[in-house]
Amino acid sequence: MSETPEVRPPVVTPLRVVIGICLVAPFVAMLWVGSYAKTDPAFIGIPFFYWYQMAWVLISTALTMLAYKLWQHDQRTRRAAQGGAAK
Repeated sequence: MSETPEVRPPVVTPLRVVIGICLVAPFVAMLWVGSYAKTDPAFIGIPFFYWYQMAWVLISTALTMLAYKLWQHDQRTRRAAQGGAAK
């Protein structure tokens, strides 16, 4: 008889909640068009509508990188807790 490995549901931890928030925040910011559908305040002559979106490109990059690093940390911690070798 072959034994099937024990299947556990995913664990929701505070770290994983932070990871989720980091990944969802850019979507919420861009889908809430009413918050940035205006021309003022202009930044070096660029209307708010445009520079706000360009700022979120950089913010999204930083949040995605942070989420990735947190995920790596979470996985190393889980492997160490299960007795595996953490790389």
